[in-house]
Amino acid sequence: MKNILFVFGTRPEVIKLAPVIIELKKYPDKYNVIICNTEQQKELSNQTLEYFGLKADLNLDCMRPNQSLLEVQTRILTALDKVFDTHKIDATVVQGDTMTVLCGALASFYRKIPVYHVEAGLRSYDIYEPFPEEVMRQMTTRVAELNFAPTEKNRQALLKENIKDDKIFVVGNTVIDALFCLSEDTLNNAKKYFNELGIQVDDKLVLITAHRRENHGERIDRILDAVEFLVQKYNNHTFIIPVHPNPNVKDKIHSRLEKYGNVKLLQPLDYPYLVYLMKNAKLILTDSGGIQEEAPSFGCPTLVMRYETERQEGIDAGVSILVGADYDKIISSSEAILAKSKEETRLKAQNPYGDGTSAKKIVEIMNRQLAL
Repeated sequence: MKNILFVFGTRPEVIKLAPVIIELKKYPDKYNVIICNTEQQKELSNQTLEYFGLKADLNLDCMRPNQSLLEVQTRILTALDKVFDTHKIDATVVQGDTMTVLCGALASFYRKIPVYHVEAGLRSYDIYEPFPEEVMRQMTTRVAELNFAPTEKNRQALLKENIKDDKIFVVGNTVIDALFCLSEDTLNNAKKYFNELGIQVDDKLVLITAHRRENHGERIDRILDAVEFLVQKYNNHTFIIPVHPNPNVKDKIHSRLEKYGNVKLLQPLDYPYLVYLMKNAKLILTDSGGIQEEAPSFGCPTLVMRYETERQEGIDAGVSILVGADYDKIISSSEAILAKSKEETRLKAQNPYGDGTSAKKIVEIMNRQLAL
């Protein structure tokens, strides 16, 4: 019996690790799964766990108002040190590039416990785009025993960094596995949810998400300038924005957009509700990494409001367009889609990020690594 610790703290981490946790739990004779939530995004992460029928064994409650990055790192590392003091761990699984990921990897490394990194090898090669995630994922790579790369491009990035080939496995992205977990009943419940809010989900729906740290300040102002122009010009379209709770984003979005009748500013959405919107959207504008991966499964054109993306596969496949926080690019690229019907703008390319079997592949590799 091996004790496997999953460390996560944000909603995207939950979404992408849940399929692996569920797959591992199919083998209770081999694995004792310990779920640890740093609660870097307390409400969002716990809300999403419930959707997958999962519950954290350990909740670390590491966040405090207005913490600096250094304070967040110190608090998470200190809390994880106590976890390793009180539990015998055979391997630690982390996903992605958050502060929780880096701290989970470091705390495990300091105990000489193997680290398994899901979604390894994503690179922008600009340490400030995205900030601080680019550095966090590079640092996690240095201590990882197994690197589960979503694509061949990610594998090549790791090889260029002198990571041994036998530590890299191309498995696709588990976010696609998570999409396949959605039942028709779940999506029907999502439809009812928006109906009850008085929101008509039709062929003229625009979904917008903006939250990344590098887009705070002047960048969010430029993004909102562009969004406000689109909202007024395409007043027969509905613009739905699940507003991130960070006050640097929330306050500006509300002050600029809440006066428009065709703008719906919502609380952060439960995972299936967000997926329902992606499935039905005519256009998505986002700075989210996960949405870049998910949207191609629904054929939805996606404008990436970042200047660099570690998910270049979507750009190369033509399912995403990089527009940054550039007012003119956001406007011109949006108009090219909004001026046409939804049917005319659906994407035909396959999702370059996976086929829904990633979790099974990861567990098979873990079985071999742990000689189970």
